[in-house]
Amino acid sequence: MDIQRLDHVNLRTTRLNEMIEWYSNILDMPPGDRPPFSFPGAWCYRHGHALVHLVGVDHEGGTENLKLEHFALSATGLKEFLAHLEKHNVRTRIGRLPGFRHVQVNIWDPDGNHIHVDFSPEEGDALNIPDRPKA
Repeated sequence: MDIQRLDHVNLRTTRLNEMIEWYSNILDMPPGDRPPFSFPGAWCYRHGHALVHLVGVDHEGGTENLKLEHFALSATGLKEFLAHLEKHNVRTRIGRLPGFRHVQVNIWDPDGNHIHVDFSPEEGDALNIPDRPKA
């Protein structure tokens, strides 16, 4: 077996409509085709791939409330992405991956799920994003 890439993440939410709007507007992942499951949800697409599967639930609790620490996306267009986030007042934490220098733009969706969008070191250099101080 040779794993190539992450196919999708599946997130449970009590705020389905808000999450659909956030993924559509902030990460340009509008909802698209989805199998006719017996439960509410949406599949959010980017470049023809359903990257985020949202499942609507009535309440959070028990083992159904498990959360992941983060998922990551790689991208290009750092300058434009930062301007887009600022325009939408999205809280960010920006830094470099120690030893690799990739830029990580950390954001959180309405349910608090941590996402980092990774950009090349060269895009960070063009915007003078500093390296993280050594621990």
